[in-house]
Amino acid sequence: MSVERELDAAGIVDPVLCNAYRRCRELNAVHGRTYYLATKLLRPAQRPAVHALYGFARWVDDIVDEVHDGRTPEQRAAELSEVERRLRAGLVDGTSDDPVIMALLDTIRRYGIDEGHFRDFMASMRMDLTVTDYATYGDLARYVHGSAAVIGLQVLPVLGTSVPRAEAEPAAAALGIAFQLTNFLRDVGEDLDRGRVYLPADELAAHGVDRALLRWSRDTGRADARIRRALADQVARARAVYAQAAPGVGMLAPRSRPCVATAYRLYGRILDLIEEADYDVLSRRVVVSTGRRLVVFARAALARSA
Repeated sequence: MSVERELDAAGIVDPVLCNAYRRCRELNAVHGRTYYLATKLLRPAQRPAVHALYGFARWVDDIVDEVHDGRTPEQRAAELSEVERRLRAGLVDGTSDDPVIMALLDTIRRYGIDEGHFRDFMASMRMDLTVTDYATYGDLARYVHGSAAVIGLQVLPVLGTSVPRAEAEPAAAALGIAFQLTNFLRDVGEDLDRGRVYLPADELAAHGVDRALLRWSRDTGRADARIRRALADQVARARAVYAQAAPGVGMLAPRSRPCVATAYRLYGRILDLIEEADYDVLSRRVVVSTGRRLVVFARAALARSA
């Protein structure tokens, strides 16, 4: 379906606002292959809002994550501060001259999304500028709340629920966390190249693993049994969080369940692939194949139309 039909279905007609939503859709299409595919299972009227939420998150995440693009840490910090300033001003004024923030503000207004979720998100993104590791899971959880749990809470009003929203919020937050923990495991090597480790240091140390050993494995491409055991524990934690999130799919509005169930299956599949690779995530990046994504999507689309 064309972006114009999605915007029409959502009742978005102002030309400037339409262009803002188009920009967010482009960000989602380029950077979020799994999310973008799953979004196609939503009703057309829901899609622009999801694109706006994801587009903003992707934009800010890129500011702190693209550490090899020539920008200094000070430049990235200044850019993040400018986004934060524009967001705060937009929340007061109700609009913005930045297209991504403009679409985000419109989505916040349309769906009554708690503005505090975006403040929490920005706080976690700012941590990425200075924090390079986490001593305990409790420390990591504070980061993950703003970087992931609130994403699930932002999207929930757009998806709709079949139960009171407050009842569905814990599962929505858990699903955001599960996706983030999966990303941490898949991207151990890439994050290490950025100077970061998103795995609790005390839990790694319990297996004799530290940053130096991870760096050695990354640089040499050689596996280590201690790393495998440490990562196996982290995969087990991620699976436990997926289990906490699973009941939330049934709490969503029926029209939204295929989308979230598809993302749930595809992201959960990454954990399977990590296990199948014998936890070798430092010499390569495991990915769900395009064919697999399309099969899962097709089954969900058929189930939705049945």
